[in-house]
Order: sequence, then structure tokens, then C-alpha cells
Amino acid sequence: MKQNSVWRSVLATSLRIGEAPASREAGASRYWTIVGRSLRSTGEYRQHFKIFFIFHFSFFILSACSNQTRKTSALVESYPGILDIRYTPNAESRCRGWFTDAGAWYGFTLPDADKWVNGFCGSFHLDRREWLTKSILQVRFADETQEDEYTPEEVNYYPGRLSIKSRSGKGEITQQLCFIDHTTALLSCQSSRQEKLHFYGKIDKEEIQCETEKNKIIYTWPDGEGVALVFGREAGIVVSGEQYEALSGTPGKAWVVISFFEEDTRTQVLQKAQKISASPELYRKESADRRNNYLQQVLRDDTPEDFNRIAVKSVITLISNWQSARRDLLHDGVIPSHAVGYFMGFWGWDSWKHAVVLARFAPELAKDQVRTMFDYQTPEGMIIDCIYSDASENNERNSKPPLAAWAVHEIFRHTQDTAFIRELFPRMVHYYDWWFMYRDHDQNGICEFGACDGTHEAAAWESGMDNAIRFDDAVMVANSEGAWSLNQESVDLNAFLLLEHRLLSELAQIAGMDFNRPDRSEKVLTHFYDPEQGFFFDKRLDGTFVMEEGTEASIPLWAGLATQEQADAVVQKFIDPEKFATYIPFSTIAADNPKFMPAGYWRGPIWLDQVYFGISGMRKYGYKQQADVFTEQVFLRLQGLTEDAPIHENYDTHTGGRLKAPHFSWSAAHLLMLYEEYKK
Repeated sequence: MKQNSVWRSVLATSLRIGEAPASREAGASRYWTIVGRSLRSTGEYRQHFKIFFIFHFSFFILSACSNQTRKTSALVESYPGILDIRYTPNAESRCRGWFTDAGAWYGFTLPDADKWVNGFCGSFHLDRREWLTKSILQVRFADETQEDEYTPEEVNYYPGRLSIKSRSGKGEITQQLCFIDHTTALLSCQSSRQEKLHFYGKIDKEEIQCETEKNKIIYTWPDGEGVALVFGREAGIVVSGEQYEALSGTPGKAWVVISFFEEDTRTQVLQKAQKISASPELYRKESADRRNNYLQQVLRDDTPEDFNRIAVKSVITLISNWQSARRDLLHDGVIPSHAVGYFMGFWGWDSWKHAVVLARFAPELAKDQVRTMFDYQTPEGMIIDCIYSDASENNERNSKPPLAAWAVHEIFRHTQDTAFIRELFPRMVHYYDWWFMYRDHDQNGICEFGACDGTHEAAAWESGMDNAIRFDDAVMVANSEGAWSLNQESVDLNAFLLLEHRLLSELAQIAGMDFNRPDRSEKVLTHFYDPEQGFFFDKRLDGTFVMEEGTEASIPLWAGLATQEQADAVVQKFIDPEKFATYIPFSTIAADNPKFMPAGYWRGPIWLDQVYFGISGMRKYGYKQQADVFTEQVFLRLQGLTEDAPIHENYDTHTGGRLKAPHFSWSAAHLLMLYEEYKK
């Protein structure tokens, strides 16, 4: 009995400590004192020390896990209003961003306060680029009519979840929307009154057919693709023409599963929806846990809160651009921007950049991001520019800068998955060899950007810097059938290839594969460096430099290929406010160039990949403090970045103003890279 009393005392003390996390340190001290005194008083100290130690150790491990769980579960709630996507649709699709997640091809927005509808707007079909309706699910109390108006009290975009709280004269309704997976969204409603909720909506497209099936309303396009609303089993449903109405079975709360299906997945998706409808809270928790895990893998505890918010926004931008395998897209991946119709596909060097960051918090998606580009590798070894859900729209005129091995190397660093290396290694080597076979005009081991159709336009696209000043005077030269080059060798291309060579050599050793290709490092670095100017330049095939100072000169530093002397000289131009240390650092061309345009696409604006390469390259060569200053300028000066504006494709050099496509993935990826390296 006395022994049992001791352990009850230990347990009671432990539980009291666990209930008071704020005073846990003081509680732990009391815990040791009470337990020690209790054990000694029984004369059983030695006998029970082992049991006591195991109990104590287990308790504090569980306590630490509990603390981490609480911290993690609070992450999403800590970032309300992460993005502004308020837009009540009209007949057009002018919205510049949607809420979407988990690879879904459908998106929603929050309603404008002055064009209020009491529900989430949409859905919008991201591939078809059309709204299904203004709001597929609106809600009110069952004893209200359409004349009862609602006013918004809270409209919020949390990471991975939308929230609306609105009020009428009869009470308050809170709605929350999240995605369970790429085919399923989940709406939850709670109200201030124990009154049944009345859902209503309509589809005003003649080509879409409507049918009911028990507790489901199913809308279908002529090609068999469709959307289903699955209500609780007790719900009552009435459909009249274009309009439907549904009454919840439980007063005060309701759940609705929104399912998206293809013709061949309809049965499977609807069965899953029924399963989710039976346990909605469980699935909503899994969805929240997934998003919390993303943030937990990324966020640091030693950075300013504004910087953490940028990191969260970057994660959400990447995840909102996640598209699942669909039709001619054979694997999942991240598109450049869901907000722009022509970006609804996968791009070459975008994909490598996305994968590098995804490896940190969504490694399986990172792997698929790489696979999806190799799905369309040509027999010659080329990775084509971009691919779409309709393969007839693919661009095979050119490739993009080679960074595939960088992506795979980063994925391995975070996953230790040697099988993934073995899966892709022969294809990566084939791609590496392609450059020297089809883009080395004079076969000197130094490559040029080029095209398969002989056009200057496609060759500039292959560089990724479409209208860059350095290509203004370049002309095309024929290599072989279906292969042309610009008449200038590019420093960034060859630095990328040297990095690929080094990483392929490392991956070969890890995976037990063969890779025997010559190392051209010394030759390349000498070839592109002008000691008189102290800078790296492209070089024409006739041996003369293309004397245009651009951010491509940072790539030998970022890749760790430059000598310290070369890096020191290059950095002097990077920190010159007349050249690259502009209001936002690392304009794509030196600011004192007569052709410089602060909003001129690749002729001056800030592109965050170039900003990252420049800052990271400086950091590698010992310029840590300046790298941190530049990072701070980027984070604090880009307009809207620490607020609720979307991350853009590029920015004005002199003002930080937002320019091209919003919700841009590679910008988000490179912001995360800058965030990770800051102060390190």
C-alpha cells in the first residue's frame, strides 16, 4: 500500500506539471524534490530507481512531444490573411489568384465585401479557365429567405484554409473550406443558433447537366468531367431547373464534401466522398496536419516574424500551384502560376528550382516534379521547354538551362533515396550529353544556347532570359539537322553544366553508377573571365567578349567555381549602387547600361532566381554580411511581400513594385532559399 502511495504521488506531481506548461520549469524542480523524498522515505530508493528513471524519462519525452504538437498545430492559426484573394466573379475570369491545394485543378475565392455572397466563390476550373458558377454553395438559416441579408465579420485566408464569418439579423454562421486531396474539398459550417442550415446555389451553364443521387447533387460536362456536392445522409435535397436547395440534417452545424472527378474516376471519387462525409472531422484534421507539417519543416525560430511570414507565403504559393497528374501530364508537379492561363503546365528550369525547395517539406512531390519533365525527354536526350495537360500545346522548340542534377542531388540530401537516383541517373546523363552533342557549334567543349527550329526567339527562350540585352546582336548558326546555336557561348549555361558535372559525379558514386565525362572547369573559368574588367561575360564564337554586364556573371560564384580573386573582382560590381546594388539588389542588367529598363522584363527588373544566385554566390566567397544586408533589402522592400500581396514573377528595380504574373512559384522557391541561408 505504501509503495502504491509513492507512485500515486509521483503520478499526481507529473500530471500537475503537464497541466501547467507555463510553470513547467518550476514544476520539474518540485517533481524531483517530491519524488526523491517519497522514494527515500520508503527505503526503496535503489529498488525503484530504474523504474523511476524510465517513468521520468518517458514522461518528459511525452511532454516534449506534446509541446511540439501544440506548437505545430498553432502554426497555421498564426498566419491569418496570408494572401488577398477576395474576388466575387462576374461572367469573366479576371481574378488573379485562387485558393487551391493538394494538386486540385479547381479553385475558390473569398467574396468581396461590396459584392457579398454568403459562401466561397467558385469553383473555377484552372485548366478550362472558366467559372462553374458565382458560388456553388451559399448558406443561410432554414427560417430565412433570400431577402435576409448577411454582412461579413471575418474573411480570411489561413495557410491551406479559407474562413468566413458572417451575420444576419437572426444569427451568425462560420464557414471554413479546405482541400482533403486533389479531388476533394470540405466545407464545414457552424452557427450561433441551433437551427438547421439551408444551402442553395445554381449552375447557369447550358452544357452542364445536373442530377441527384440520394444525398448528392452531381454536375457533369459533356466530356464526363464534373463536380459533386455530397451532403450528410439526413439532408433533404430539392432541384428545380438551374437551382438546388438542401437542408442540413443537424441543427447548428453541417458538412458538405465537394468532389471533382473525371469520367473514368467518377465512381471511385464519389465513393471516397461518401466515406469522408461519414467522418469529416477526421479528414479535416489530416488536412490541417499536412499543412502544419509543411510549415514546421521550413520555419526557423531565429528569424524576424516578417521573414517567417514570407516563408509561409512562399510555401503556400508553391502548394497552391501544385497540379496533380492530368491527361498528358503524367506526374504531379508545380506550375509557374495558377493565376495565368499560359502558365498551366510544367517548365524545365522552373521545375528544377521548385524541386530543390519542395525536397525540404514535400519530398514526394519534389520527386514527381522532376519525373514529369523527364516524361517528355526526346530520344536525343533533350528536356523540352514546357509541357501541358494537352500535349499538342507542348513547346519542343528549345530546352531550358540545365539544373536537373542539382534538383536530384537536393532531393537525395533530404531523403537519402538512392533508388530515386538510380531511376533518373541514365536520363540525367543523356540530357547532359545532349548539350555537347547539339549545342556546341565548334565542338570546343563550351556550349551555346540554341533552338531546334533555328529561330532567335526560341534560342533566347532556351536561356530563360527571353529578351536579355546580351542576345541583342547574336545570330543563329546551324549545327546539324534540327539543331542550331546562337553564335555566342554563355557563361551561365557553362557554369550550370560544370555544376551538373560535379553533382553527377557525386550521384554516380552514391548510386554505384558510371559517369566518365571530362571536367572542363579550368578551361571554362578562364574562357569567360575578363581580367581587365574583373567580370564574367558571354563570349562570341570569334573569341570576343559580349561586353554587357548582367547577373549571369553570378553563376560561377553560386556554383562555387570561381577563384577567390575572380569572385572578389566580380563582387565589387555587385556592391556598386550604380550597377547591381540598386534599391532592390541584382537587377538583371547593370543599372548604368544605356539599355537598362527597370520594368523591362529581362532588361532590368528583379527576378528572384537571379537575386538568389547573386546573394548566395557572395555568401559562398565570404561576403556574408553584405549577403544578409541584400536579403533584408529584398524581404523588406518588395511591395506587399510582408503583407497580403501575392509573390510576383518579377519586380521593378528602383521601386520594388510588382510587375508580371502573381503567385509565381520560382520566386517563392528562391525566397525560401534566401530565408534558409540568411545569417548562415
